[in-house]
Amino acid sequence: MATMTSTLENAAVPHLPRKTIVGYGAGDAGCNIAFQMTGLFLLVYYTNVEGIHPADAGTIFLVVKVWDAFADIFAGRMVDRTMTRWGKFRPFILWFSLPLLVSNVLAFSMPDFSTYGYKLVWAYATYALLGVLYSLVNIPYGSLAGAMSQNPVDRSRLAAARMVGSGTTILLLAIVLAPRIKSAPNLHLTFIVVSVVFLVVGMAMFLTTFFTSRETVFREVERVSLRETFATLGRNGPLVRLCLSSFFYLTGQNVVSALTIYLANDVLSQYVTGAAGWIATVATIITTGAVIYVGPFGPTVTRRLGKKRGFMIAAGVAILGGLVFWASNSLVIALLGLFLIGLGMALLNTMTWALEADTVEYGEYQTGVRTEGATYAAFSFTRKVGQAVGAAIASYALAFIGFQPSTSDHPVSQTPQVLAGMQTAGAVLPAAFFLVALLIMSTYPLTEERFKEIVHGIVENRAKRHAELHGGESLAGAG
Repeated sequence: MATMTSTLENAAVPHLPRKTIVGYGAGDAGCNIAFQMTGLFLLVYYTNVEGIHPADAGTIFLVVKVWDAFADIFAGRMVDRTMTRWGKFRPFILWFSLPLLVSNVLAFSMPDFSTYGYKLVWAYATYALLGVLYSLVNIPYGSLAGAMSQNPVDRSRLAAARMVGSGTTILLLAIVLAPRIKSAPNLHLTFIVVSVVFLVVGMAMFLTTFFTSRETVFREVERVSLRETFATLGRNGPLVRLCLSSFFYLTGQNVVSALTIYLANDVLSQYVTGAAGWIATVATIITTGAVIYVGPFGPTVTRRLGKKRGFMIAAGVAILGGLVFWASNSLVIALLGLFLIGLGMALLNTMTWALEADTVEYGEYQTGVRTEGATYAAFSFTRKVGQAVGAAIASYALAFIGFQPSTSDHPVSQTPQVLAGMQTAGAVLPAAFFLVALLIMSTYPLTEERFKEIVHGIVENRAKRHAELHGGESLAGAG
């Protein structure tokens, strides 16, 4: 364990080696094998492979994601109560990563039920199981960044690395799976094969993170009580604002993610005959996959603009992209709009993860207790609810405008009214949510200067408590 002052006194100098940064990013690639595969393709799998009605699929996403949000709270408490020879966070990555990836295979492996109700039961059960296991991996993984360094630039590098890891997964899915959604002769088998291959890839990513990451930030309280958890969260105003802002931008983002394949296969493909496959790939890469080429610029944005201002600018870019896509009447303009949406969403994600780590310090400054697990769980709770609402809104929007699922056995051509409705839903709804997120973030109080003051305040508070306990004994060497 590092000394109390080791990371704080060197807050101006990044110190994490490149292999640690890259190794941490690999963990997000592992997490997103399950998260992005379900986020991008589970709705399509339910409607176009299993024949589940869009409205029923929307209810599945809403109910299970809210269930997942409470699973995050459970996982956060487990993390805060745990301490092993490997630290607080890495053991969970080791223990639960394989079950998570197996549950992803199950979600895309529905048996050939003849009864519609059985399909719904399987969908609810497997998606709920995946959600719990994802919480038990992702909550400690996300919390780990705050325990690896308190340096703002290092944290931006870690946030950028996880965005690149996420983007790499999305890129693979866009290249391997997206083009086959409309053309694969056996889409059910395609989903199973891809999920099994990704299980092997994902385990390699998780193990890389486990062996390259270390927890170095000193903590005075190793196992946090429930009372201490609530006391810390209750006095964390910046976390509340971040959670609210994230709820709205995640809602908008998940509307985009859930509708991208539909927009590519139905709205955009009308501009180029027979090109649905490559359009789906391009649309996925420039929207959800934008993190892979935007993420590396996160530290630069942090240094030049600050995380708060960077978040607000990113939200503005995403809003502009939604308006461009809404007004588009050609493939080029439509892709430009989607590109701007993706650019804004990617930068929003990068800023958000760095902002969340800062709220841990604010909580410790207020109470003297570090609660990475609970803080991240509270943050992830609102994210999960936002994801639930976004995916549900996308599903309900499809049902409302009269979308008819199209399969290889029963191809369907959408009417011009349905296509226009899909374009509006994929543009105006996300833009409205991004606007609300921007307005909330404008009230966020933790600037870069204020964060530095808090970090120094933590050192001073620790020194005072240590002096009170040890009769003025020097803090140096305590650990």
